Amino acid sequence: MLRKELTFALNYALNKGFQIHPDAFRILENVDVKKLEKIIKEIVREKTRKRLFLINQDDLETYLGIKEDQTIRNDHKILADPTMKITTGEGVDGYNALFSSRFNKLKKIISDRPESRMIKPISSVKSIKSEDDVYVCGLVTSRSSERNITKMVLEDPSGSLEGIVFDKDLQNVAGTLLSDQFVMIRVSMGKNAGFIIKDIILPDIPDQSVNRSETEAFAVFISDLHIGSRYFMEKEFSEFIDWLSSPDPVARKVRFVLIGGDVVDGVGIYPNQDKELVFLTVQEQLKKLEDLLGKIPKHVKIFIMPGNHDPGRRALPQPAIPKKYNSGLWECENIFMVGNPAMVSLNGVRVLMFHGQSIDDIVKTTPGLSYDSPADVMKHLLRARHLSPIYGSQTPIAPELEDLMVIDEPPDIFHVGHVHRAQLDMYKGILLINSGSWQKQTPFQASVGMTPNPGIALMVNLKTFQVFHENYNDNLDNVL
Repeated sequence: MLRKELTFALNYALNKGFQIHPDAFRILENVDVKKLEKIIKEIVREKTRKRLFLINQDDLETYLGIKEDQTIRNDHKILADPTMKITTGEGVDGYNALFSSRFNKLKKIISDRPESRMIKPISSVKSIKSEDDVYVCGLVTSRSSERNITKMVLEDPSGSLEGIVFDKDLQNVAGTLLSDQFVMIRVSMGKNAGFIIKDIILPDIPDQSVNRSETEAFAVFISDLHIGSRYFMEKEFSEFIDWLSSPDPVARKVRFVLIGGDVVDGVGIYPNQDKELVFLTVQEQLKKLEDLLGKIPKHVKIFIMPGNHDPGRRALPQPAIPKKYNSGLWECENIFMVGNPAMVSLNGVRVLMFHGQSIDDIVKTTPGLSYDSPADVMKHLLRARHLSPIYGSQTPIAPELEDLMVIDEPPDIFHVGHVHRAQLDMYKGILLINSGSWQKQTPFQASVGMTPNPGIALMVNLKTFQVFHENYNDNLDNVL
């Protein structure tokens, strides 16, 4: 005798004009009764759209995740990864090379603007003292505001120039500039032989068309697992991994998982950390990560970048987590270890991954920004075309011979973590994702008033850029 749930599901399909193959019927007999109605309705809806009115074994195997949908592409390319490019300089010469590289790269980027044809070296502007407005570009070495005027010092390879901003709107722009950020300015000579800044132009992101996947492949964005911490949400993260193998329509289309750093809690990162650890070595922590990720279906490609808690170099840019700490991750066929930052192409969609350490410095020095809204900081980074402009603050920056933190090519998706606040936004067609965390509020976070919203898996349909999310936190206030 048929179960009433199965009878209802079959009648629903038959009333919609469908036939059901006997092989499909045998699969339906073994399906969880709670899911039967949803499964049949989803399949009927999809096949009606295609004008196909037979439900066969292949349909159910594909829907239930028993069989991979071969029509969904999962092509990838690693377009930029600092791991093999790192060539650290030494001392003053190394930092001179770093800032020269930054200046030259960003000057090339801003050269697409029509005003760039009028750029002159600072030394020539100071010596010629033209009566006409002139353009110069360089790195901001200082800015200050007092008594209704803003002063700003700009430096290029030929020298430095101090200018004064009187215009109120322009003062607001100047107030958001970061130390060591690259800008182009328009200046004129003042009556007292000083320079007046009349315009401030950022490299910024140009208007562009966004790349899309040809098929409805989904990418999942997560970050800050902090495995090894007693506050790691292992139960919830395991539920998410189980979901990836479930018959859920979105889960069946997931082809990529991108993990934006701090995969483990590390050891010795902060005082008395050992009291908050359940695994006391990074090897144990990474082995736990390997075991968890090993349960993800092999047709899903996983990209892992380091953060400030992970083993290896702490200074930016960071190479991939060294193989010596866990060779299993490196040897897994569907796992790709990349450095921080990295640019990957997923079915042609360009994703810029950055853990986000520089957010700390920017929030502390820029009025109006906060950890509660990391997407606003991400917009700052895109406008500056640099992932960590400020040197000499909290974020360690290595004296690389090439500045690998410059955003050479605009992405389609910008993925950041670090601050444990999941948030979405858009900027000039670029989807901004801060993927939050999988670590509950720690005593330190509580002491400084930081409230994370952990346990949210964000996923993007790479064809439509529609965003979905699965919330694995039982806190009803845990929302995007």
